[in-house]
This record gives sequence, C-alpha cells and structure tokens, in this order.
Amino acid sequence: MERLVGTVSRGIRAPIIRQGDDIAQIVVDSVLAAAKSESFALRNRDVIAVTEAVVARSQGNYATIDNIAADIKAKFGGETLGVLFPILSRNRFAICLKGIASGCKKVVLMLSYPSDEVGNHLITDDELDAAGVNPWTDVLSEERYRELFGYKKHTFTGVDYVEYYRDLIQSCGAEVEIVFANNPRAILSYTKNVLACDIHTRKRTKRLLEAAGAEKVLCLDEIMTESVDGSGYNNAYGLLGSNKATEETVKLFPIHCQELVEDIQKRILDATGTYVEVMVYGDGAFKDPMGKIWELADPVVSPGYTKGLEGTPNELKLKYLADNDFANLTGEELKEAISKAIHEKDEKAENLTGNMASQGTTPRRLTDLIGSLCDLTSGSGDKGTPIILVQGYFDNYTN
Repeated sequence: MERLVGTVSRGIRAPIIRQGDDIAQIVVDSVLAAAKSESFALRNRDVIAVTEAVVARSQGNYATIDNIAADIKAKFGGETLGVLFPILSRNRFAICLKGIASGCKKVVLMLSYPSDEVGNHLITDDELDAAGVNPWTDVLSEERYRELFGYKKHTFTGVDYVEYYRDLIQSCGAEVEIVFANNPRAILSYTKNVLACDIHTRKRTKRLLEAAGAEKVLCLDEIMTESVDGSGYNNAYGLLGSNKATEETVKLFPIHCQELVEDIQKRILDATGTYVEVMVYGDGAFKDPMGKIWELADPVVSPGYTKGLEGTPNELKLKYLADNDFANLTGEELKEAISKAIHEKDEKAENLTGNMASQGTTPRRLTDLIGSLCDLTSGSGDKGTPIILVQGYFDNYTN
C-alpha cells in the first residue's frame, strides 16, 4: 500500500533529568517506550534529537557568578572592561553580566541600537528615523539616548533593559557607563580591554578591534572554557549558549555531545537493529515575523550530530517539474515522470546546486532545518518533551 504520510515530528516525554543521570539510556528507553505505547515502529534514518538543556543538566554543567567573576578577573585584570554588544535577555545574559561585573571595577557597556543581534528592540526603526539619528555613525551617551527616546520597555518582557543592566552592574559593586553604537571600534574610546558578547558576528568584531589597537579582546566563547574552582565549563563555546539556572548560576552549553549522539545511535542499533540518526539541538534557526526576534541565541543549532546529518538537502522542486519539464502531462503520467526524475537524481547522486529544477529548495544545513523543527515541536515551556523523534524526513515523493 502506498504511504500517504511524509515527515512526522513527535515530542517524546521523559523523566525529569537530574545531574548524574544516564542521559543516553533515558533517551533510548523513552523512545522505545513511546514506540510501544503509540504503536509505531522505528525505521532506518529516523532522527532522534535531544535538547541541549537536559544534556547539560545531566552533566552538571553549571557555573556560578563567582566562577565567572574569577575567570574575568584572571583574564582581564579586574579594572575597566568594555562589554560589547550583549543581547538583551534576563535568561541568556543577565547572570553572565553579574559575573562579569563582579570581576572588574568598572563596566563600559556598549549596546547596539535600535536592536540587539537577535532582534530584541530597544527602540523601533520608526523612532530612530524620527530622531534623525544615524545608527551607523552616531555614538550616543546614556543621557543623550534618554533625551531622544526616554524610557522604553521591551514589548514582551516589560523591561527597560538599559535601566535593568545598569542596576544589575551596580548591584555587583562595579561602576557603569552605558553607550550606544554599532561600530565596535567605538568602545576603544573608553577602554582598550574588551569582552565581545555578540554571538554570530564575534570573530569579525574581534578582528576589527584588534586591528584598531585594542590591548586585549576576548569573546564569550573564551570565558569559562576550563573549570574554575570545580565549576562546569565548555571548551568550545565558553559562556555562549548558556541559560539562567538560578539567580546565582548559569547552565552552560553541553560538552561531549559527539560521544553522546554516537552512544545513543549504537544503543538503538543494539536494541532494535535500526540505524537512526541522532543530534543534540538548541535554539532553532528562525525569525519571528511579528516580534522580529531571531531565535538563534545559541552559537550553533546542534553541537553534536551523527554523520548522516551532515550536508544540505539535495532536492528537486516538484512544482517546477510539474509546471515546466512535464507541463504537458497529468494524472498517472505526471506522477510517473516526476518519480522517474527523482529516482534518476538519487541513483546518480547528482548534486543539484545551480540546477533550475531545484530553485526554491532550502539551502540550509540539515542540522539547522531539523533542529528548528525539533525546537518548534518541543517548545520552551512545560510540554515535557525534551526528546524529539522525526520520522520520514529523508523520504521523498517516491517512497
């Protein structure tokens, strides 16, 4: 019988994960229990995805404000520090900022405007236009910013982040000066020691600052790369990808993800004879058109995945074939012609880059696409499904 269902994404419920839990076995047991309960079978190339949060929790990968402060002081000397281009987030950055401020005497906080890197707006584009400010050249003091724009609360959180970050830094005993600019080199008028807190543009920012005469520039992925007084760490991403755990601690991005996904893959193969793909996922890579927030606050969508998830889709556009190559066909003839074209593409392992018949297909990495699907399926609240099973993702019209 012809299969009439394509890709299916299932949220798999799991126990509450605690430090020290065998996350690989929990994932395997949860998926197999769900398959039995819901009467579905695992198939080769199904994708099992695990959210980074429960992986890090099982690893106990946490750092405290004091740990961060000690690392900042050791790396910058404890005097004046420029904190450049942080995102506006109580969850993502506030506890990190407490640690940073606790590790120096003064913080010069430079915020990008009208929004941060991931689309959290301090002010609207229209307000910026009305004020006659050029965001590419104008550097605003906090006083000038207030004169032009007053006190603005974030649409969703109700927080004035300028005030919030100022109070937070001062509560840690550090002096604070806040400026607004989009050229990273502007920070060098205030201090030559800079912590670049942008996520996806950090390498360029560091390069520009070093070329402009900065004495020391580090990025967030260079803080907490080793254990400090027994803390967690992330040797690849440092503080990037961290989330608030408590008022005094952050959960870091997980480590040893490659070993984990390969372990889960092997355990599923041993238990079922099925060869699945496995990935750890964080934020999906998509943008909210209403709130204008770019979801990807993690440094990558997936910090670990099995080999079968490498690469990008290599697909034909069915509507292009139907409207062009086979415009004179209908019904069963059309179906057979399209199926033949897909079979030929697969048999030849043909790379469709630049082929008109693939135009409009998504030129994104498989891990980014599947990770986004998983993030949307699991949500960020109380669904209780930190494991996602994606079936049929690699199927096409001929399967």
